[in-house]
Amino acid sequence: MSTTFEGTPASPGIVIAPVRVLRWELPKVPRTGIIAPGEIDREVERLYEACEWARDRIRSVQSRTAERMGEAEAAIFDPQILMLEDADLVDAAATLIRENHLPAERAFEWRVLEWESQWSHAAHPMVMDKLADLADVQGWVLRRLLDLPDPAIFDEDDGPVILVTRELSPGLTAELERERVVGIATDLGTRTSHGAILARSLGIPAVVNLGACSDVVQNGQEVILDGRTGHVIVDPSEEEKAFYRERDFHLRNWEQELLVLTHLQSKTADGKHIDLRANIDLPSEATVARDNGAEGVGLFRTEFLVVGKHASPREEEQYEAYRSVLDTFNGHPVIVRTFDLGGDKFPAFLHMPKEDNPFLGWRAIRVCLDEPELFRMQLRAILRAAPHGDLRIMLPLVNEKAEIDATREIIEETREELRSEGHTIPENVSLGIMIETPAAAMSAVELARAADFFSVGTNDLVQYTLAVDRGNARLAHLFNPFHPGVVRLLDAVARAATSEGIEAGVCGELASHPLGTFLLVGMGYDSLSVGPASLPEVKKVIRALDTGEARKAAREALQAADADEVIRILRAHLPRELDLSLFAGSWNLTPDAVTS
Repeated sequence: MSTTFEGTPASPGIVIAPVRVLRWELPKVPRTGIIAPGEIDREVERLYEACEWARDRIRSVQSRTAERMGEAEAAIFDPQILMLEDADLVDAAATLIRENHLPAERAFEWRVLEWESQWSHAAHPMVMDKLADLADVQGWVLRRLLDLPDPAIFDEDDGPVILVTRELSPGLTAELERERVVGIATDLGTRTSHGAILARSLGIPAVVNLGACSDVVQNGQEVILDGRTGHVIVDPSEEEKAFYRERDFHLRNWEQELLVLTHLQSKTADGKHIDLRANIDLPSEATVARDNGAEGVGLFRTEFLVVGKHASPREEEQYEAYRSVLDTFNGHPVIVRTFDLGGDKFPAFLHMPKEDNPFLGWRAIRVCLDEPELFRMQLRAILRAAPHGDLRIMLPLVNEKAEIDATREIIEETREELRSEGHTIPENVSLGIMIETPAAAMSAVELARAADFFSVGTNDLVQYTLAVDRGNARLAHLFNPFHPGVVRLLDAVARAATSEGIEAGVCGELASHPLGTFLLVGMGYDSLSVGPASLPEVKKVIRALDTGEARKAAREALQAADADEVIRILRAHLPRELDLSLFAGSWNLTPDAVTS
């Protein structure tokens, strides 16, 4: 009998192949005693030599990655190189050798553990990426210090395999051969992890966050891996293999069809234009988003500048990041979200307080207004970049008009300060807010009078409306954006924006769901912003739908008694040429909703 694991889709594609389980653990450091005073200088020298050797090895991997995949993918290794140049890691480890008489390998391991302790209380994807990079660095350095060879990935007789491992490091992924590894399945990880990004660049289907998969499967077992839905089926039946082979055939045709759409306008069948933008986490993702048909950036998350850092980001570093994205989109809107810190995003330098409910605590706009120097530095960089394109500012987790007013005062003060320094700053830079709580949605009319645009963060709006932690796997079946309570709040926000003449957009995951796209257009939302990979599918829905039919469906959905009824109504009105089973964004629908 087959066993199915459900994880997070990380790289599209369907493969059927035997498993190769890779157990690549960090080297174990012997618990030896302290060293003699006369050995201290030698151990310090060993430490610095190992770090320099590791840096050279990573640069070599980076160079090969640039040749195989491109400069953007190669830049993934920059954080690892910077770690090995960070005095807070390397020099501090040397201090441990001198002051505690530790061998080099124990001192380095100890300092890495201290770094990990500063980040490990947060489960944000960016923090997880930092920890994965740190583990990669730790592995390189310790193997050098302990004189250990690189672990073998394959046996000599391995043919094409699906690699199953606990976590996929960037260094490992970059070295994989596409001919030998046809799929990747990991127990841990996120879709935005560096390993997942490299897997997509290599065109290797991947599923992450599978739980204990690597402890269950054995070498040689046959597995089906679906990188669009996140399903991994161990020991599949002949019927299951036949089903997935047919599905793979249809998906390949579907993907070719989507390629044609990237350069077409995002207009509905009856001619209404919907601004289709991208959500990005890093400046390097802007080019991919543009090439996938984005008409700008609807959500530029800026936390990469601060999460996992030991010092506040420099103004120039921020300015260059914002300007590079503006240059990529050449006149299209780029909406920069100010730092959304707190919750699960903790920069080491900010000393965030321990809270029982961090998602309901000191976070987002609250942190920015309470940390004016950090906020002003970001606003200075944003305003300096503004003359280079259509840059707009967006504040996260706003509940009150006073938060908008306070930000406008800081922006005005910062503008005058920059002008006095000789910078040319536009008179008006659009200031919008994210609607993420029921309080904001129910106060949307008042907030619309103070803001220049709205963007609904449906992930948090659903979480706060339904009191369901979106990261809790046990409650995943309750996290439903089609709940009538959520649907009615979305409608209230769209109506408030329309009444006050400002743009209403959505930048949460609901916008990438085919039924979500249909519902939001029917409610009158002007813009949708989704992950770069979802852009062609969303455009496919937009170009197929009729706004009159979508409005009718939305009106009926507002009267529904439960989420299942909302989905049935939307399905009944959805254009018949849209096959929901092909959409990556429809994986979390109930089976009846997909197949009926």
